[in-house]
Amino acid sequence: MPSTNVRALVEYLVKGLVDRPEAVSVRATERDRVVLIEVQVAPDEVGKVIGRRGRIVAAIRTLARAAAGTGGQRVVVEIVQ
Repeated sequence: MPSTNVRALVEYLVKGLVDRPEAVSVRATERDRVVLIEVQVAPDEVGKVIGRRGRIVAAIRTLARAAAGTGGQRVVVEIVQ
């Protein structure tokens, strides 16, 4: 199942960015060929995941889409509180 691979990739990337990786929670849900990946981090570390002008989260989204491959799945990565 590609969604578990994409979820694991996003979790790995986010845990590498924050100071407290134990506070990272990544949840993936799949519906109608859309994989929604919700990332939750400690409130004081949200900026580290988003980055300046959203560049880091944009890169994470690009990698997640690439990891999903050409199977016709759409991947959406969201940072939730």
